[in-house]
Amino acid sequence: MVFASTKTSTLEVSFSLMNIHELKEHEETDPKHLERLLKEIKSDGILKKPIAVDKNTGVVLDGAHRLKVLKIMGYSLIPVIILDYKSPSIIVKSWRKGEKITKEMVIEAGLSKNKLPPKSSKHMVEINGKIKHISFLEKRVDFPLEKLR
Repeated sequence: MVFASTKTSTLEVSFSLMNIHELKEHEETDPKHLERLLKEIKSDGILKKPIAVDKNTGVVLDGAHRLKVLKIMGYSLIPVIILDYKSPSIIVKSWRKGEKITKEMVIEAGLSKNKLPPKSSKHMVEINGKIKHISFLEKRVDFPLEKLR
C-alpha cells in the first residue's frame, strides 16, 4: 500500500505502511540508544519519522532502532520510505574510520542471521549533485502509535 511517491533527480521514493515482520534488519541495535528511544516514543505517542527500506529485499537501510522499538511495544505496522537500493544515487559508507562496507554486505547481513554491529553503515543519497544522509528523505510524519496496531 503506497500512499505517496516522489522523485528526486534519479531516485524514486515512495511512502507506505508496512508490516514490521516483513522487514529485515542488517545491523544490531545499541541497547542504550534503544532504551532512550523507547522512552521517547512512548512519551510522545507518535513515531516522528518513517524508516528507509529497500524495495527489492525489505532490508532496513535506516531506522533499525525505531523498528525495534515498535516491535518491543507490540505494534505490527511502521511508516516507511521505500527506495531502490540498487540506485547509484544511494551510497553506503562506514561510520567507523578505516572500515569498508558495501551494499552487498548490507543486503547479505539483512537476509541472513549474521547482523552487522550497531552503526556499521551510513547511507547517503545524492540529490541534485549534493550528498546528504538518507534521513534527509525521511520527512516528519508524526504518525500516531494507535494507528500502527
